[in-house]
Amino acid sequence: MTTYLLAGGGTAGHVNPLLATADELRRRDPSCTVLVLGTAEGLEARLVPARGYELLTIPKLPFPRRPNAAALRFPGGLRRTIAQVARIVRERGVDVVVGFGGYASAPGYLGARRARVPFVIHEGNAMPGLANRLGARFSPWVGVTFASTKLPHARLTGMPLRREVTALADPAVRAAAAGEAQELFGLDPARPTLLVTGGSLGARRINAAVHGSAGALVGAGWNVLHIAGNRAEVADPGVAGYVFLDYCDRMDLALAVASFAVSRAGASTLSEFGAIGLPSVLVPYAVGNGEQRFNARDLLDSGGAVLVEDASFTAQKVAEVVLPILADPARIETMAVAARGAGIPDGDARLAALVDEALAGRA
Repeated sequence: MTTYLLAGGGTAGHVNPLLATADELRRRDPSCTVLVLGTAEGLEARLVPARGYELLTIPKLPFPRRPNAAALRFPGGLRRTIAQVARIVRERGVDVVVGFGGYASAPGYLGARRARVPFVIHEGNAMPGLANRLGARFSPWVGVTFASTKLPHARLTGMPLRREVTALADPAVRAAAAGEAQELFGLDPARPTLLVTGGSLGARRINAAVHGSAGALVGAGWNVLHIAGNRAEVADPGVAGYVFLDYCDRMDLALAVASFAVSRAGASTLSEFGAIGLPSVLVPYAVGNGEQRFNARDLLDSGGAVLVEDASFTAQKVAEVVLPILADPARIETMAVAARGAGIPDGDARLAALVDEALAGRA
């Protein structure tokens, strides 16, 4: 019986592909044991037990960015955590460690190395994080979501995604789910639907621009399904055909019913759009290291998406960019085919195959 230790967490971008991979490993071998290594503070503390997996916690050790007291404590804390992970590997009979980035991954990789078991790396973003840049130096088994990602030994696996989303690549499944979505969200089945989403927290610029364009979008013959986020600074405009939600716990149905999307460019979102062939206007998050712009590169190059900078995305830009596309069904279909061609709907299976290679000692 194989025992897997999956390391990662902190954000949904790390936890969701971890859980999709765990599900795939358990589907392939129901007798296997899947353990998850994370922290008590990250999103994994809630999501992992809720999915039925055992969570083993280690201290959260942010890499020090400046010389201070935390930087002085970091080496000792890291050594203790690596030793803790190595003990877990030995005592629980772990056969392979699979890391997804985040605070738990670097100790996971180094603990696996100390315990002399193979470890596999999955990088979700086009610009790799520090933990995965470190780990890739010591492992030949590195899976990446985007072809443009630069890491040693990188192989394109795509993003492990939820099966309820990848199932939508089947037209019959998508059509049935779209019907369910129309009923759930109160959408007019005679109109196509524009999905607007800025991620779990929403996106101020997208919310304001689309909200200010509510009448024009509905007037163009479209439903609008606007998932604004819990911190939205706009409210329901009260326009017939415009469905305004703070939060959506059935994103699979929202994706199923959408014919076009306006969205941020998070790695999982882009992977979902590619897997099901959903064309889009992307408005990358402008803060941080600009990773969303790099994430979008493959989908943009395929012709499956159009990019608008966050700073310039206004109601006027909706009129200049979004509305002309919505008025052109042939262009939307061409973009959908291109998006589908850039997508990888079986990222979970591809990563599981890389894990098999690690177990077999092949590189």
